[in-house]
Amino acid sequence: MITCASMFSAKAHIVDINHCRPMDPSRLTEVSLSSGLAGDNVEVTARFSLEGGLREAFNEEGWTRAYDANDVSFKLKYTVRLTSGGIRKRELGRPVDTYRKASIFWTRNPKLVNPMKERRIWVQVAKNFEPFVMGTEEEVRRELFDFEERFVFRASDLGPGTHKLSAEASASWQKHLYTDPGSARAPHGEIEITI
Repeated sequence: MITCASMFSAKAHIVDINHCRPMDPSRLTEVSLSSGLAGDNVEVTARFSLEGGLREAFNEEGWTRAYDANDVSFKLKYTVRLTSGGIRKRELGRPVDTYRKASIFWTRNPKLVNPMKERRIWVQVAKNFEPFVMGTEEEVRRELFDFEERFVFRASDLGPGTHKLSAEASASWQKHLYTDPGSARAPHGEIEITI
């Protein structure tokens, strides 16, 4: 059996090689756009997700190992920009440049973890500085890695006619026990709107 040694606090733990294998690459899905008119304003919603190795590695087993190593916070920075036009693009609305944060903590709450387990580690996700504690691993992943951002701008910024809008998205994260540092860019999402 091949193993790798990792130092946690003052003692060495032997970890199965499966925890030390390279992670699958992470990628952002294509940005999906939907729009609507609200009076004199145009509302465009951009949706995308982070998929791949990081999403798969962010699980209860990884949280527990990270908690033991005192690696108790994860920060995912992301940016979304909405532009109009063809050759000479211009930005619409305010670009979203923010982050999501996951805090790993110990809990006694039986609704979050199995009370018969020796360790009871869970995650709180902060979106736009508002904390959420979800009930399942998949709900935690959804809150942390699925994005939906709304852009609102005046219809007069575009003028009458048909306009092609596109959105760009990117995300980045640092090294943690369960992931290597990385970044990802989403393929451009496009939509045509008529004013």
